Amino acid sequence: MTVFAAIVLFLNAVFNIFAWPRFFARVRNDQRARDAAGRATPFLVVHAVLLGIALLLAALSAVAGVLLLVAG
Repeated sequence: MTVFAAIVLFLNAVFNIFAWPRFFARVRNDQRARDAAGRATPFLVVHAVLLGIALLLAALSAVAGVLLLVAG
């Protein structure tokens, strides 16, 4: 069961590392991302925060997966 949990954590990390930055690139180029003066809109800020959280969770998942394998 420990190996299964570690694999799930690694899959979560890989998904977040590959999916979110690609999604954010599309968000950044969206017309709703900047106002007429070129400033970031709440649309861009919220998605930037979501990206940061997703990458943090990816890092934590990878570390937890390694710790599970080492301890198990």
